[in-house]
Amino acid sequence: MATSISSVPSEALVNFARGTIATLKLWSALKIAIDSGWGGPESTPKRQWLASVIVDAFEEAENKKEPLPDAIYIEEMLLQILSDEFDVVLEDGSAQPIAEKIVELWQEVMYEGSSENVFKLENMATKLQGKKVNVEEKVNSDDECDWDDDDDDEEGSSEAEVPALLNTHQGGEREQSEVDEDGFTVVKGRGRTNH
Repeated sequence: MATSISSVPSEALVNFARGTIATLKLWSALKIAIDSGWGGPESTPKRQWLASVIVDAFEEAENKKEPLPDAIYIEEMLLQILSDEFDVVLEDGSAQPIAEKIVELWQEVMYEGSSENVFKLENMATKLQGKKVNVEEKVNSDDECDWDDDDDDEEGSSEAEVPALLNTHQGGEREQSEVDEDGFTVVKGRGRTNH
């Protein structure tokens, strides 16, 4: 008969989970999605669930002696879950610094034994609790579209109802939409090269 290993998480793992939850609470895109109820009646518990998925990914990799999740992996996970659970297509680039912070937290808490940033993040999250986030929200719908002409003879798709968050921290004016010869709006990526 095999002996059972205690399933009680270590103090460091608990601190990493706390830091991850606090980091997610500070993420304005997720806060807006939760406050707006885009994830349905379970919007708020989904943040806790998301944190547990992230913690499990790190813990599983550590236990199996596999490479730990990197910032790119965590960013893709965040974007995928935001899309799947909140019907949000995020365009503001904010998932990257959140992912980087979570990877840093793992290093600090699990390998350096420091919980200082966990407490700082929790204090910041507590101060933001109940405050409204100011972010430009763009919802594509049949009533509001980016077409230069008023012809609207195409049928609506389910993508038309997906909210998209735009980066409001950019200076200057917004770039004018470019429409190709078929009447489609050309989408330009920011900071990444599309091939």
